[in-house]
Amino acid sequence: MMKKLVIGILAHVDAGKTSLSEGILYQCGKIGKLGRVDNKDAYLDTYELERARGITIFSKQAIFEIGETQITLLDTPGHVDFSAEMERTLQVLDYAILVISGADGVQGHTKTLWQLLDMYGIPVFLFINKMDQNGTNKAELIKEIKRQLDDECIDFGQVKADGFYEQLAMSDETMMETYLETGYVGEQQIKKAIEDRKIFPCFFGSALKLEGIEQFIQGIIKYSIMPYYPDEFGAKIFKITRDEQGNRITHMKLTGGNLKVKDVLSNGIWEEKVNQIRIYSGQKFEAVNEIAAGCVCAVTGLSQTIPGEGLGIEEASDKPVLEPVLFYQMILSEGCDLRMMIPKLHQIEEEEPELHIVWDEHLQEIQVQIMGEVQIEILQSMILSRFGVQVTFDAGRIVYKETIANTIEGVGHFEPLRHYAEVHLLLEQGEPGSGLQWGVQCSEDVLGKNWQRLILTHLQEKAHKGVLTGSEITDMKITLVSGRAHNKHTEGGDFREATYRAVRQGLKEAQSILLEPYYSFQLELPEKMVGRAMTDIEKMHGTCTLSQSKHEMAVLVGSAPVINMRNYQKEVTAYTKGLGRLFCMMKGYEPCHNTQEVIKGIGYDADRDLQNPTGSVFCTHGSGFLVDWDKVKDYMHVESYLQSKEHISGESVQSKLSLTEEPSISLDEIDKIINNTYYANQGKKSVWKRHKPARDSYYELPSYVSIPKETNEVFLLVDGYNIIHAWPELKELVEDNMEGARMKLLDMLSNYQGIRNCQIIAVFDAYRVQGHHEEVINYQNIHMVYTREAQTADQYIEKFAYDNKKKYTIVVATSDGLQQMIVRGSGCSLLSARELKIEIEAANERIKKEYKEMQGRDRSYLIDSLPLETKKQIEELIKKENE
Repeated sequence: MMKKLVIGILAHVDAGKTSLSEGILYQCGKIGKLGRVDNKDAYLDTYELERARGITIFSKQAIFEIGETQITLLDTPGHVDFSAEMERTLQVLDYAILVISGADGVQGHTKTLWQLLDMYGIPVFLFINKMDQNGTNKAELIKEIKRQLDDECIDFGQVKADGFYEQLAMSDETMMETYLETGYVGEQQIKKAIEDRKIFPCFFGSALKLEGIEQFIQGIIKYSIMPYYPDEFGAKIFKITRDEQGNRITHMKLTGGNLKVKDVLSNGIWEEKVNQIRIYSGQKFEAVNEIAAGCVCAVTGLSQTIPGEGLGIEEASDKPVLEPVLFYQMILSEGCDLRMMIPKLHQIEEEEPELHIVWDEHLQEIQVQIMGEVQIEILQSMILSRFGVQVTFDAGRIVYKETIANTIEGVGHFEPLRHYAEVHLLLEQGEPGSGLQWGVQCSEDVLGKNWQRLILTHLQEKAHKGVLTGSEITDMKITLVSGRAHNKHTEGGDFREATYRAVRQGLKEAQSILLEPYYSFQLELPEKMVGRAMTDIEKMHGTCTLSQSKHEMAVLVGSAPVINMRNYQKEVTAYTKGLGRLFCMMKGYEPCHNTQEVIKGIGYDADRDLQNPTGSVFCTHGSGFLVDWDKVKDYMHVESYLQSKEHISGESVQSKLSLTEEPSISLDEIDKIINNTYYANQGKKSVWKRHKPARDSYYELPSYVSIPKETNEVFLLVDGYNIIHAWPELKELVEDNMEGARMKLLDMLSNYQGIRNCQIIAVFDAYRVQGHHEEVINYQNIHMVYTREAQTADQYIEKFAYDNKKKYTIVVATSDGLQQMIVRGSGCSLLSARELKIEIEAANERIKKEYKEMQGRDRSYLIDSLPLETKKQIEELIKKENE
């Protein structure tokens, strides 16, 4: 079986990456003539733009065989402006070749590449190029590489030389044991260590003069291992292009099984048929009927694929780490039809997703996110050659982002007539650079699984805008914690509206932070210019340190805001008279250095953004009405997640269960519903008394007119499963043992009954049990009810409350807002799950306190009241008895 390897080649721009690719292909017999970048005839620089500029812009592949090994070599762009294209290619590599210029050493972008290779876990072979140039020192270079990249970078140029095996042994315990026993390390152990990224082989040479290339190739063949591929189909998509005929081509690597022409592929949403399978090598391709795992191919017939997508067993990749931080207005030439141009631009966006080509309706302009000026020139050339349209760009602006500094619960409600959805989201600050993360912490008893999945889909389907500048939000975790649907009126689109509004409402309530992009930079310049450079960087609100100084040249490293450093290279060139060099790479997003100035300059008003509303829609008297973001929680129907978790310090819950809880659906809303239904036909004189909103009622309990009962006996009805899923300690038990959670609840209620001395009925659903009859069981001193088939716990409680409301004082413990509304309409009292828990804990504490007080009281004993002689006689009798 032939060994198949997919190897990518990466480098800082001008390190000689394309020259090395040409040298490898020439030495392997793939090409008969060495191409050169400056001669514009390199085998893998197939595009006219690449040959004209002398740089690699698009990733390409070449396939060649050496003995029993087939290598697919993927050449990636070296310029930082095309980093996203390079990073997508990393997702399909088995090994990587990192090219370092021996004349320049480890440069700024080299470090970024090293970090990416580490993040993706790709084994690396290093080739130190241009060793034929004057001034290159192998010993100094290997020291620098070890210091700047990794101490386990080892020179493989002289295997079996003194110290070689000793260096290998120092990087791994297993190899150390082998070395101590035998004096050398076996080839298989070296292969495994390279695959596990424990060591990084280094080779030296000159690609232009073909020096060291043969040894480098043999080293890769000797020390590489073919990955294991399962039989089940899997594929990773890393690139979308179009051929000269305009056919859409999907580039992918098979990571499992095989693929045939006319096979149907699907990602669960779309399903399409493969028309053709192409194996590209340079500009040419070979059409094949079938390929196996480990191959990189191009497929036609797929119209909905996107870079980074996984098919079959393969999962989708995260967004590239290196993303554009500048956005520009694209200005079309006169006479160009905008409606015709937008779809054409989206074709380019399919190939380069990071461009984010959008039409801004408010500003009436096309906006494009771009890495830098070189990418602008390439984009202009592509649009001109492909569509015949001349475009220009403005000066460009910074891509800001927003995050939050605290934890907040966002609520979104959408209830126009015959529609209904409510969503509660927990918004938490994430780690810097973590992006957006999603989670679910919502019981299926509260909201069905299908609705939960739909809400997650809506959360992930768009870029959510912040409320400071309208910039995209990042570095946050958004968790679905609660919600509600209506059996009859809820539709999928309702949850989209409620979800979007919940995010926006939460952001308005949260403490937002404006973020701006920062560059990490490396500045090489004459020593005498260091003072000037440090002053400039300080004015930019950046930081720097002197990294090294030799041969009258110094190197400064640090970071600074992109907005201040983006054009600094021109200044460096001017004041150093061409001797200074600035290398910038994306560091990430940090708090903005001039937040108020940026907010004022952008002038975004979140409340006037009609495409991203912050308020919610509620319904009354058969029509919907808008509620501003700061009033939404006064009208919400579902109990607040954060408020239900808070412990109210300094306040003891009243022992009387007859008064109310903090309503999860506001009392005002319940009263309106009762007024519009039960009392609807009694005229204006019967208008239900208006109470305070839910938030006010929480701090000041409303007064009620007491209704005389036939008896003062109190019945506490507990919705069993609702309480179990609402109390964290019981909810944890549910995952392993529902019976255990149920018994623990019953024990707690039983103890409480002994203290409270009321009748307690715990009601559990058994409505799904076919043929089940209503079952009442006495458990210790309380009653336990299992409902009959087709009867829920809600229905049992509602019926009991209605039938017995005149006989007893009835209190219902539940956090189900709809049930609360019905029970309150029957004239009964309510307790939320949170308040029941606090009441039980308070009762237990009260008993403990009373017991401790009793223990501490002075006690009177009979022996203390006896005369002294009688005491002595008793003591003597006890003494004789013991003898």
